[in-house]
Amino acid sequence: MSSSLSCSAELKQHGNGEADAEEESNEQEVIVIQDTGFTVKIQAPGTEPFDLQVSPQEMVQEIHQVLMDREDTCHRTCFSLQLDGNVLDNFAELKSIEGLQEGSLLKVVEEPYTVREARIHVRHIRDLLKSLDPSDAYNGVDCNSLSFLSIFTDGDLGDSGKRKKKGNDLEQIDCTPPEHILPGSKERPLVPLQPQNKDWKPMQCLKVLTMSGWNPPPGNRKMHGDLMYLYIVTVEERHVSVTASTRGFYLNQSTTYSFNPKPANPSFLSHSLVELLSQISPAFKKNFTALQKKRVQRHPFERIATPFQVYSWTAPQVDHAMDCVRAEDAYTSRLGYEEHIPGQTRDWNEELQTTRELPRKNLPERLLRERAIFKVHSDFAAAATRGAMAVIDGNVMAINPGEETRMQMFIWNNIFFSLGFDVRDHYRELGGDAAAHAAPTNDLNGVRAYGAVDVEGLYTLGTVVVDYRGYRVTAQSIIPGILEREQEQSVIYGSIDFGKTVVSHSKYLELLEKTSRPLKVQRHNVLNEKNETVELCSSVECKGIIGNDGRHYILDLLRTFPPDLNFLPVDGEELPPESQRQGFPRQHRHRLACLRQELIEAFVEHRYLLFMKMAALQLMQQKANKDSNKTETPNGACKSPLEGKELEESIPGLAQAKELAETLVAEDGSDPKSREVVLNACKAVGSISNTSFDIRFNPDIFSPGVRFPDNSVDEVQKQKQLLKDAAAFLVSCQIPSLIKDCLDHSALPMDGATLTEALHQRGINVRYLGTILEFVEKTPAKAQLEHIYRIGVSELITRCAKHIFKTYLQGVELSALSAAVSHFLNCFLSSFPDAVAHLPPDELVSRRKSRKRRNRVPGGGDNTAWASLTPSELWKNIASEAQSYYHYNIQCESVDQVVEKYSFQKTTLLREISIKTGIQILIKEYNFDSRHKPAFTEEDILNIFPVVKHVNPKASDAFHFFQSGQAKVQQGFLKEGCELINEALNLFNNVYGAMHVEICACLRLLARLNYIMGDHPEALSNQQKAALMSERVLGIEHPNTIQEYMHLALYCFANGQLSTALKLLYRARYLMLLVCGEDHPEMALLDSNIGLVLHGVMEYDLSLRFLENALNINTKYHGPRSLKVALSHHLVARVYESKAEFRSALQHEKEGYTIYKNQMGEAHEKTKESSDYLKYLTQQAVALQRTMNEIYKNGSNASIMPLKFTAPSMASVLEQLNIINGIIFIPLSQKDLENLKAEVHRRQQLQELGKSEEPTEESQLQLEDKIPID
Repeated sequence: MSSSLSCSAELKQHGNGEADAEEESNEQEVIVIQDTGFTVKIQAPGTEPFDLQVSPQEMVQEIHQVLMDREDTCHRTCFSLQLDGNVLDNFAELKSIEGLQEGSLLKVVEEPYTVREARIHVRHIRDLLKSLDPSDAYNGVDCNSLSFLSIFTDGDLGDSGKRKKKGNDLEQIDCTPPEHILPGSKERPLVPLQPQNKDWKPMQCLKVLTMSGWNPPPGNRKMHGDLMYLYIVTVEERHVSVTASTRGFYLNQSTTYSFNPKPANPSFLSHSLVELLSQISPAFKKNFTALQKKRVQRHPFERIATPFQVYSWTAPQVDHAMDCVRAEDAYTSRLGYEEHIPGQTRDWNEELQTTRELPRKNLPERLLRERAIFKVHSDFAAAATRGAMAVIDGNVMAINPGEETRMQMFIWNNIFFSLGFDVRDHYRELGGDAAAHAAPTNDLNGVRAYGAVDVEGLYTLGTVVVDYRGYRVTAQSIIPGILEREQEQSVIYGSIDFGKTVVSHSKYLELLEKTSRPLKVQRHNVLNEKNETVELCSSVECKGIIGNDGRHYILDLLRTFPPDLNFLPVDGEELPPESQRQGFPRQHRHRLACLRQELIEAFVEHRYLLFMKMAALQLMQQKANKDSNKTETPNGACKSPLEGKELEESIPGLAQAKELAETLVAEDGSDPKSREVVLNACKAVGSISNTSFDIRFNPDIFSPGVRFPDNSVDEVQKQKQLLKDAAAFLVSCQIPSLIKDCLDHSALPMDGATLTEALHQRGINVRYLGTILEFVEKTPAKAQLEHIYRIGVSELITRCAKHIFKTYLQGVELSALSAAVSHFLNCFLSSFPDAVAHLPPDELVSRRKSRKRRNRVPGGGDNTAWASLTPSELWKNIASEAQSYYHYNIQCESVDQVVEKYSFQKTTLLREISIKTGIQILIKEYNFDSRHKPAFTEEDILNIFPVVKHVNPKASDAFHFFQSGQAKVQQGFLKEGCELINEALNLFNNVYGAMHVEICACLRLLARLNYIMGDHPEALSNQQKAALMSERVLGIEHPNTIQEYMHLALYCFANGQLSTALKLLYRARYLMLLVCGEDHPEMALLDSNIGLVLHGVMEYDLSLRFLENALNINTKYHGPRSLKVALSHHLVARVYESKAEFRSALQHEKEGYTIYKNQMGEAHEKTKESSDYLKYLTQQAVALQRTMNEIYKNGSNASIMPLKFTAPSMASVLEQLNIINGIIFIPLSQKDLENLKAEVHRRQQLQELGKSEEPTEESQLQLEDKIPID
């Protein structure tokens, strides 16, 4: 909790207490999360009293955190807060403290140290000394991550928003971007990815601060109050030995070789180490003060910890300095960040389950519960990741050390670890190791799904899947008592042998029944080994175990979702023609391929629409028959559910009939006519009920080893059909709709991760990547999908390389890791044809090499086999992997052929493979194309990180507010939308702390609303937070971050900060070039933005380079007749006009005019505007020609009419910027405006119902003369 409040002053919730009246669910609970805050005075030793704003919900501990962060009190850690001489309890809420009120004086009182407090103090001082040092972010520890925004905005945009940028200042802006950012440049340097931050040049305060070799104090010194000894070397080269005692820190007389614990003279006894050091080292005093000044100036979002660790795939060479705390952390058994509860490890399972059991009847309870769940999850994910790395690095003792390494299991810090190998042939029938590798992620998806349904009384295990150094490790919390029993005894529901023996349990059926509807799982019967019927409400291998704590746990949820028949050939089963045409079913590595939850949802939604159409259609037929006095029942109506598509168009009045159908479905079906209608419609869409629409899946269909009783043959047949239909739906509906969204640019993936996300949102698994690429190849508009095709092929190739890299790494021992990774990258990316591995020139050759150590890393085979890999062999393997896994044909034998054929960039491939495998490389320029030496050496590989998958607990109430807010905005109620989204932001902060992807989205939308409603400074401040947060939680070059930079640039421009806007746009362009190259539809938008800003600062030639590039890209991706292209022509024409090159201007404007005329017609205002502009350009051209003729005729004494060359006004540039960024203001006539105001007012009065004490002007959305729509 503390991390979210370490900057509580910055992020004080500013909620306005009321929920919107719309929120039925929250109506009865008046939200009183944010009681009004109050101010207290704080008096610390040696400082003036100061005021602190606090809220009644805060705990006393949060004031401690604030004091430890403040510049003038940050050096204190061991103190109590006292009110009138009474010590306040750290964990008490402020509102529960008697006598604490507005204006109370709290005294900071120094307390005696203990060993624990002394350690915390030293750690805190170390953190302060390192607070500007980015090495923790590079090393991916303690949830630090990088951010570079402040370099491009020159620090904080907030107050300096009103910089004096007057028109005459424009000359000083240097607008020329570096060569590599200009359109058409081919070089893609890596070094600018991490610009140098001058703050990071560390100001040295100390040379060494470390634990002394004299620790721990001997008995008699303990009795003098010695807690521990420190060894310090100051910048002035003074070596001192310091005693940490109960009273504070003082110099003693020990040296490196002789122990003399007596106080030195003078001993400088100080309660804080900082005070002691400031007295003995002038340099420390000066630099420490300067450092703290800088630290507090940074934006809080640059220093708050992120909830989950973000790793950087590049880093500079960082000097390795002595660091006592880091050294101590590595060697003591500090398992988690647990020095707060010494000697205990956390009981993860108990914490995870107890937080689930917290009450959730009203909003404040739900917030508390969700915050606790989220906090425990992020802590658990961090601990599990550390443990998994320790396991693979060989630092944890196995619980079954006698077995061979692949079969070993581990327990560390109360977490159970197992490796993703097929142990004891458990998965033999399902695909062996491949199945064992896929099962953990399937299981995690199951845990996520059951966790989201959140049924009271049903418990899942904390689960994290970590891929590290080629191994997959599953980390799980431990069910109490499970280790003492045999598995056979504990499982009381489900099966431990994939369905040969099965048991059931009434309590489990009752609990799982509650998940049946949301997860679309059907209750069904299976036969056990004695041929008895057993009822289940999940797949057979979902096991139920009651722990010693009496809780009902379910585990092994790998088959929560039904199997994907496109990748599961079954003898004697035919797939629907839609699947067969695409070459399905295909053989897959394992038999655990299942459909995604998103697909199931989409399929059921699709079927529901079909059901409604069927019912409506029959009703209409009945009505028609009644009209012509016929009474035959329309059985012909439901031949096949897939004919529904044509029905829409052909039938008038279908909408009314649908309404009828909906009322009819809602009835209890007493009327036999309507019952029949529903029955027919149910049959047609495969509903499991005959009286209402209800589709669920039986996850055990097609599981080998599962047998069904004879009486359910029909049901099983129906289920098989449903599965085939779902598989066909993926291929015939979801993939085409993905391609359609890519064509109309509502899906705009920029890299592998965003492409994968786009697939997953539509329920398409990545194993369909090959099918999608084939689909793109066959699309007539292939040229407009070139970016998708390129990203898709690159994703496919890097994923194949990742599969190969995984097995490659398993044979490498730790000492050869960097050599092996660099050799692999050379084979993958370097043009050097005979990349030879450098076997590590054994720095320490020993004669005893022959005696192999017995307990080697799991699965370690021949340790130097990796060195024989060659580039041509690797690319052959990649091609065969693409064929066998994705069924896609890549005919390329080397990286250069691939780059040539698909126009890839090697830097992009390097980024993709590094992110997927966790490699961190040295940031420098690599020469990939040299044919004489390999691109990478082992010195270039800095680190290898884990790739972690975990559950992301959600803030449900906050999300609900956010969605309502979005809906309001879409209806045009900006102000209410804004309030709801502000409320959502408060709730998000309440649950997630200050940093989270969803908060990022919230801030971005708020900024856009602020901007549309004319509050530019507020828009700037919110967007700055969004951009910072995106860098921190998603990564500095994530496509999202690029978007945030673009929005921020627009708001900077609107605030008159032109040079900052340009810097941000150039940065965005650099990142986009690195991530996906120049040929991408989004680049057109970015270049139009850059071109417009450059036009505004009168850099016409530069502006044209960008705008003409945008025009080319728009023409390619939107087609030459698109309105986007017309707009591009107009922007180019405007720049030519400013350069007085009227012929070119006319040419471009004519193109635009033609498009408007053809698309919109003569009468449309766009066409008229364009035609007016053409007239104006013609006049200007004629005037110019006249003047020229005059000059030619009369020579120097010509009477020249002065020509109007106008630099564009900032307002006109901003107007164009708004248009291209989709922020449209529609001009309205006065009369429309009056009507609209009245209408808005009426709606608001309805809504407010007595709430409106506010003046009415404010509530009219500031509709002076324009209504904004987003």
